[in-house]
Parts: sequence; C-alpha cells; structure tokens
Amino acid sequence: MIRRPFSRPFPRPFSRPFSRPRGASPRMRRTSSYRSYRSYRSYRLRRPRWTATLPWKAALFITVMCCGLAALLGALVHAAVTTQTVDQAREKALDKLGEAARAYEAGEPLPSYAEVDPAGLPASLRRLAVGGESGTMMNTLAGRPTMWAAGPADGRALAVRIDHSQGARTINGLDRAIVGSSVLAIAATLLVGAFAVTRVTRRLHLTAQVARRIGAGDLDARVNDPRTSDPSRPLDEVATVSGALDTMAATLQGKLLSEQRFTADVAHELRTPLTGLTAAAELLPEGRPAELVRDRVRAMRALTEDLLEISRLDAGSETVDLDLHRLGEVAERVVRAFGTGTEVRVVRDATVETDRRRLERVLGNLVANAHRHGADPVVLTVDGPVVTVTDRGPGFPAYLLEHGPARFRTEGGRSKGHGLGLTIALGQAAVIGAELRFRNAAGDAAGGGGAVARLELPGPVPSREDAPPPSASAATP
Repeated sequence: MIRRPFSRPFPRPFSRPFSRPRGASPRMRRTSSYRSYRSYRSYRLRRPRWTATLPWKAALFITVMCCGLAALLGALVHAAVTTQTVDQAREKALDKLGEAARAYEAGEPLPSYAEVDPAGLPASLRRLAVGGESGTMMNTLAGRPTMWAAGPADGRALAVRIDHSQGARTINGLDRAIVGSSVLAIAATLLVGAFAVTRVTRRLHLTAQVARRIGAGDLDARVNDPRTSDPSRPLDEVATVSGALDTMAATLQGKLLSEQRFTADVAHELRTPLTGLTAAAELLPEGRPAELVRDRVRAMRALTEDLLEISRLDAGSETVDLDLHRLGEVAERVVRAFGTGTEVRVVRDATVETDRRRLERVLGNLVANAHRHGADPVVLTVDGPVVTVTDRGPGFPAYLLEHGPARFRTEGGRSKGHGLGLTIALGQAAVIGAELRFRNAAGDAAGGGGAVARLELPGPVPSREDAPPPSASAATP
C-alpha cells in the first residue's frame, strides 16, 4: 500500500488542537477543523500595526536594497581579488617549477621547495605530471593553503609548493573589510533615509491632522506649507497634497458661508410678510378655513424661527448665560410647558451650571420629536448630569444613527423628517458644552425597543443641600 504524504486536511501540528468529538460526522470534523485552521492562520499571520507605517516600510526597503547591493559588490570584489591572488601564486609556482626542472636536468641539487614525488602532492596533479604534462593546483597541506605546481621528470612527478597563507589572509581581511564597510554604509544610509522619511511623514501627519480638523467642523484650519506660498520653489508630492487640501477647505468654507448667509437672509426676509400674514389671519371670521390658515401660518412662523436659529448656530455667534439650575426642576418645567403626556423620572437630581433657556430648548425638541415620531409612553429620566428621553416607537432611522440629524430629510416616504428639531438640539447642546447621542433600544417580546436620546451635561456642581455637614473638629469654639 502506497501511503500518501498529506492525507489529512492539514499537517498533524495543526490538527490536534482543533480535533472534534468522535460522534461528529467526518464532514463536520473536516469543516470545523478547516475553519479553525483558517482562524488560526489569520491569527498567526496578523502583523503588528507599526509594520504598516511609512518609516518602517522605507527602512525595510533601504535595508534590503543596501544589503543586496553590498552582497553583489562584495561578491564581485571577492571574486576579482581571489582570482588575481591565485593567478599570481600560480605564475610564481610555475616559475619555481621551471627553475627546479633546470636544476634537475643539470643534475644539481633541488631547491628546498621542490621534490620528486612528494607525499602531499594531490593525486590528480600527480597523474597529470606522470602523463607528461605540467599543471598547478590549490590544495591544503597540514591545514595551510598551498599552491602546487608539477611537471614530468623521467616518468615521475617533479613538484614545487608555495605557501599561500599570506594570500588567504589577505582575502579574509578583504572580506572582513567589505562586511564592515557594508554595515557602516547601511547604517549611515538608514540614518539619512530615516531623517528624510521622518520629515516627509511629519508633513503628512500635519496634513492628516488638518484634514481631521476640517472634517470636525474647523473650516479655518490650513496646512500653510511654505513651499506652496513661494512660486519659485519646486513642489513635491506632499506640498501638492497640502495645497490641494487648503484650496478645498477654502472653497468648502466659502460655499458653506454663502449657504449660511442665504438661509439667514431668507429666514429674515420671511419674518416681515409672516408678521402681516399672522395679523391678517387673526382678522378672519371664525370657522374651519380660518383655523387651517392660522395653523399653517404658525407652522411657517415656527419654521422661520428654526431657520434663523440654525443660521446663528452655524455662524457660531451664540453666547451662553450660565447659572446654577436643578436639572429635575428644568425637566419638569419643560414637560409642563409642552403640555404632553410625558413621564418624568428623577433617579438622582443634580445641580448643573448651564444656560437654562438653551437646555430647555434641547429637552423640548427631544420630547417633541419623541411624541411626533415615536409612540407612548415617552419617558424623560434624570440621573445625575445625564438626561435620557425614550419612547416606544420604531426608533431612529439608520442614516441618523450613522451620520447624525440631516436637515429636511425624510425617511420611508414620511412627510415629516427628524431634521430641524434634532439639528437644533444637537447645535444647542454643543453651545452649552453637553454631549447628545442617539441610539435605538434593544427590542423585547412586546416589540421594538424605541428611540433613546441621551444628553450628558458637564459635571454636576455640588449644592448646599448636598454638601456634607461640618465636622466637630472643624467647628469654632
């Protein structure tokens, strides 16, 4: 029987940790093992985040290129010097072989470096000399590199040897010098490359930081790269991106300012005719047509006031009037003013330093939105500096949870959207330094969970009632 080398789904080291019970089917075991193997491989092959940075990639590229270049140049220099040294030793050995051959033919004593049929002569070179030819060969004798030269001498081999230790030491020293100089060159190149890449990445980080500030609403943020302000200086890629970002920010700021001015001008111009229209509607005789006209006029007037408020929020010209207020009392006042069936729950009251008018505006818009788009019961909960408005309706739409409130946007064919009221609430919350978040509650057996608007105000201020009584040791006698 021929055994296949890889009959398992994967090798043994991976199959043991992910084994399955014997009761499972083979297909289930294979599938579960393969999934575990894939998850294990994805965990194994996951690289650290710093390996994706530009300095690390540049350092790796420079190191690989320098090592490759140093290895290539070192190999070429080593081969050239080794060939030259061996050729010189070969020529010297052949010259000494000629001298020894002349002495042998003249019957004179052979030099100390020459010998007939020496014991250490390589066998291949001995056969070559016995066959009537001359040759050279590099070999080792007593652990020392030796250059041999042999020629024919009356059916025997006349050989000379030259100690090549000095040449070998020269080549080894040259190799060490090549390695040392390569390491120094790589280190110097890495330092210079790291300095150059760090300058580029610093400019890229500055550009990304400015882009994030623009995305957060700071339209005055600019990179202001000095290379873009001087036309005589050539622009690199980073300066081109920085200039394009500054141009885009300036264009976007101009368009937004023109839209804000247009909204403010339209809302301001509508106030005068709406005032006259309101007065005229009050003069109409009582009846259903008059009620419809007054209702539409009130809606138009509220819309105009909302547009004016949004334009002021966009312009950033709002000022706050801070004072200490009990959050539970403000919540109850808002519910009474709206006259809606909203339940107020004060879990833990708190005193906050805020603008009461703007806070009431935020809470009023949240309560009105819950009644308009949600379902009863609507609950306003005060828990310290956190106010939560919940309902049992279908919840906020997906676009609102992902991108925030959008002005005049409708969802699902409805005639009314979540835009202006929640946009104003979000803007007023930002003015008083609060954080407003939207989410949907988890559903239960009765149905959907409804919408949840959570307003977190700055830290509560301890009131006199909440302050601890003075201790006996601190009392004055």
